[in-house]
Amino acid sequence: MSTEPETIEQKSNIMDPTTFVCPSLTEGTTVTIEFCDRCRWLHRASWVQTELLLTFPPPVISCIALLPRHSDETAGRFRVWVTCNGGEGQAAAPQLAWDRKVEGGFPELKVLKQRIRDIVQPGKRLGHSDKKAEQ
Repeated sequence: MSTEPETIEQKSNIMDPTTFVCPSLTEGTTVTIEFCDRCRWLHRASWVQTELLLTFPPPVISCIALLPRHSDETAGRFRVWVTCNGGEGQAAAPQLAWDRKVEGGFPELKVLKQRIRDIVQPGKRLGHSDKKAEQ
C-alpha cells in the first residue's frame, strides 16, 4: 500500500461522474436575486442576472443565484442580496442592495450596478453607468 498522497489526477477522472465535486459557494462574492414567482418576475430576475454578470464577470462575482418565492409572505418580493465570502467557511452577512417594496419599485439597472459596485469594488469606474444626469 502506498503512503503517498493522491494527486489530483488520481482523485478525479474527467469522465467518471462518481469523482465529480460540486463547486463550493463559500468563496467569492455571491449575488442572490430573490423574486416572487407568482408575479411572474423570472424574466426580470434573469435579465438583471445577465446584466450583472456582464458588468461584474468572475472572479468579481462568482455566482448569481435566482431564488423564486411562492408564498403569501413573499408576494411581490424582488430583492437583491450581496454576500462577500472570505473563504474557509467565513461567510459575511448578506447585504441588501435592493428591495422593491422599500424602494418603491424595481431598480434602475444603473443604480443597482452602482450599489453592488460600492459593495464589491469600491472606487471602480462603471463607465457610462457612472455618469450623472444633468440637473
